[in-house]
Amino acid sequence: MKVAFISGTSIVKSDLFAAWEVKTIATEYGPVTYKARGDQVLINRHGYEFPLPPHAINYRANIRALADLGFTEVVSLNSVGSLDPKLGPGTFVSCSDYLCLQEGPKTFYDRELKGGPPGIANNLIPRILEELAPEFAIQPGKTYVQMRGPRFETKAEIRVVKDWGDVIGMTAAFEADLCTEAGLNYNSLALIDNYANGLEGTEIDFKKFHELVKGNQARVNRLFQRLLEIFGDA
Repeated sequence: MKVAFISGTSIVKSDLFAAWEVKTIATEYGPVTYKARGDQVLINRHGYEFPLPPHAINYRANIRALADLGFTEVVSLNSVGSLDPKLGPGTFVSCSDYLCLQEGPKTFYDRELKGGPPGIANNLIPRILEELAPEFAIQPGKTYVQMRGPRFETKAEIRVVKDWGDVIGMTAAFEADLCTEAGLNYNSLALIDNYANGLEGTEIDFKKFHELVKGNQARVNRLFQRLLEIFGDA
């Protein structure tokens, strides 16, 4: 099946894609480097040369590249923080809605008064959940709260937004907006790497965060291995 994957920095550390061909495509928003094998491609949203912080990612180029390459099905894996004490680190979720108030949406409609209802298609999620079970228990129907970054949220900010959704991150809302505009089906998967700052008495910083991400690397590798099997490229 022709599927595009979008993931984060953890994918750079995975050897699953070491043999995939590295390519670059030019788009009207800038060049995009991606990995390809057969009918599938992988984009690291943060780039392959050095990890761009969330606010510096060229979201429009990434999504336009997938559209120009002829993809309509997109499966995204995002690293998120938990806003719910019952959703601990290591939990996989799928988000069906999102909130993004801190910064205006990324859009392809800079020069025309045009827009449509936002959303997350999740058309492949029922199949993914069924075929990953029982190895992976993914909790669907969650709400993603997006903040601007690149810093983590303050404890006061988390106190304000903790009842707005289930998980918090810095990237998925922009990707979902752009996929909808470009006619692509965005499918959300997210791995909780940490509790949000102050939740459950936690303190968070980048060093601790990267340690948590590193601890989840094996699970990310296995998840992608299974996804490649499901979509016929194993």
